[in-house]
Amino acid sequence: MHAIILDTETHTLNGYPIEVAYAPIQLQQGKISLDKSQIFDQFYQVDEPISYAAMAVHHILESDLLDQPHYSSFRLPEETLYIIGHNIDYDIRAIQKCGVDTSHIKAICTLALARLVWPDVEAHNISALIYMISKGSEKARDMIKKAHRADMDIILTANILMHIVHHLQIDSIEALYAASEDARIPRVMSFGKHRGTAIADLPNDYIQWLLRQDELDPYLRKALENANIVTL
Repeated sequence: MHAIILDTETHTLNGYPIEVAYAPIQLQQGKISLDKSQIFDQFYQVDEPISYAAMAVHHILESDLLDQPHYSSFRLPEETLYIIGHNIDYDIRAIQKCGVDTSHIKAICTLALARLVWPDVEAHNISALIYMISKGSEKARDMIKKAHRADMDIILTANILMHIVHHLQIDSIEALYAASEDARIPRVMSFGKHRGTAIADLPNDYIQWLLRQDELDPYLRKALENANIVTL
């Protein structure tokens, strides 16, 4: 499995995975293919109770986890190089908690790509995008009723990805990764006293101050470094 779409549901926000689903995906000559018969979907036990806030999102109950394997037993399929998902960093952090080494993984974020392709839509969550793509169809409603469960979310993400690939005229998984990396580099500040300012227009002393921060998002760092080069 060279590339997979993956989704997790966790026991609390930023918690341990209680459900993991993935499916192999291929992108050749601008066409996405996902074989639903190869979907992996598994519940996992964790050592803490599911929070009610998380339960309200994914509707997974404690009783669903009875006799399920421990979350630490999860492993990625061999030869996985690309992992695709909506806000995929969240899911990668979740599987890292299982002890999975993701240092070699190339993450492709459909959320970042959706913001690039449809910058003016009201919301970029999976359900809103599916309604937008389908123009509010009844079929979309039926599918979305099953959203926020990992298996359905990977099918919905594949649907969104198909439209992204078409819009950006992407013909390979390597090109998709490159597009995702570029889309994740911010163009506008999203916080602080310069929120809403184009990064290219930030004062140089503010750029230098941000670059000295240890916890800076790596994609923001890249944007600031690029702006700094231009400024200099």
